[in-house]
Amino acid sequence: MRVPHKTGRTTLAGSTALLLALAAAPLAEAHPALRHPDAGHRSTGSLVLVGGGLKDDNEQVYGEIINRAGGKGHARIGVLTAASLPESQDPNADDPATCSNSACNGSYYAGLFTRHGAADAQWIPADIDHVADADADRVVEQVNSMTGFFFGGGDQYRYVTSLLHGSAHSDSKVLAAIRAKLAEGAVVAGSSAGAQIAAGADMITGGNSYASLRDGSSAGYFDDASKLGYLPEGGFGFLRSGLLDTHTGTSGREGRSLRLAADTGHQRVYALEENTALVVEHPGSRDESMRVVGPQGLAVFDLRHARASDGPAGWSLTGATYNYLTDGDRYDPHHWRVRPAAGKKRLRSQDHTVVPENNDVFYSTANEDGVPYSFRGTARALAESASQQEATASTFESGPRFTVTFDKDRCFTALTDDGAQADTLIGMTVSIAPE
Repeated sequence: MRVPHKTGRTTLAGSTALLLALAAAPLAEAHPALRHPDAGHRSTGSLVLVGGGLKDDNEQVYGEIINRAGGKGHARIGVLTAASLPESQDPNADDPATCSNSACNGSYYAGLFTRHGAADAQWIPADIDHVADADADRVVEQVNSMTGFFFGGGDQYRYVTSLLHGSAHSDSKVLAAIRAKLAEGAVVAGSSAGAQIAAGADMITGGNSYASLRDGSSAGYFDDASKLGYLPEGGFGFLRSGLLDTHTGTSGREGRSLRLAADTGHQRVYALEENTALVVEHPGSRDESMRVVGPQGLAVFDLRHARASDGPAGWSLTGATYNYLTDGDRYDPHHWRVRPAAGKKRLRSQDHTVVPENNDVFYSTANEDGVPYSFRGTARALAESASQQEATASTFESGPRFTVTFDKDRCFTALTDDGAQADTLIGMTVSIAPE
């Protein structure tokens, strides 16, 4: 069986018109669950959001989910895979070795959780082939017997069409039950589309960085996967303190995240990396706090002091702040503060090497020689340079070509695990301008 780790979106026939209808509805009226909660509310549940590419042997992340669901031998995980191709549309549905649909992916993930120590893991049969099951009492009973939930990858819009009710964008009975379980203390986890669907207002539906910078964003779901689309009503609204994006470094999505945040008025972006989790305690409350778990990291963009403009030469952005957190680092969204993991020390580099030239800062699919994590690579190289305060990198595409400027201002700090290489970055200034 093939589990989709990448976000290679597939087109949903007839979905665009429906999504545009959803986009026209007022946010607060269409989806009351997306309203900001009472500041005194304290959710007892947690989120474990993975930027995609979750490896089967990632004991750290699977263990985090299982521990939060009751621990080994006690955790009961409900698996939702409605973002996958439905079984009725999978030409390999009858072949367990090659199938890649909701049913076989659900079974696969259930097996993985069991192997990692869950007492039980079950597929929750609510998907495009079984839309009615999202409101079936027997499935709600199944949900209520679980202590944690995992949303698999694929296309997040399938979650919208299978677990939310049409233009009202209201919860199905199954989603309402999961939301209630989260409030009562359950863990809700997801990878790729399963993490993206946790987003609040302006959930990303597609787009690559270069086309996003050049053309801007539009409300809707588009057959052209390069076009920056978003759903104003958002996804399930489990995390609302910032815009969410996934597969950030491996797909070079920093540019699209910044453009959509600027277009829609978001002041913060959580840009998730593959095979790595953002663990969120008490989501949606003043006590919300975050921790990074895994081998890569989390980019947090702060746009409170950023300024965007759209001139004759093209779109530009100045004054965004880039933070990059790695395993063990914490983030306090209420105070906008990075709290580095214990043991990390301030980097005091003696390296006077020039920051390498970077002509593909967003890892374009058109560049056969491109390098993943390119944006982060330039930022870390600048952090490690004792002689440079500023470095630039550009897009592979031109017409216009965009230049990204990285700046170590007086508020910048780099931390290290080994004393030589930059690990955590705090307070680097990033600007984007057309040539």
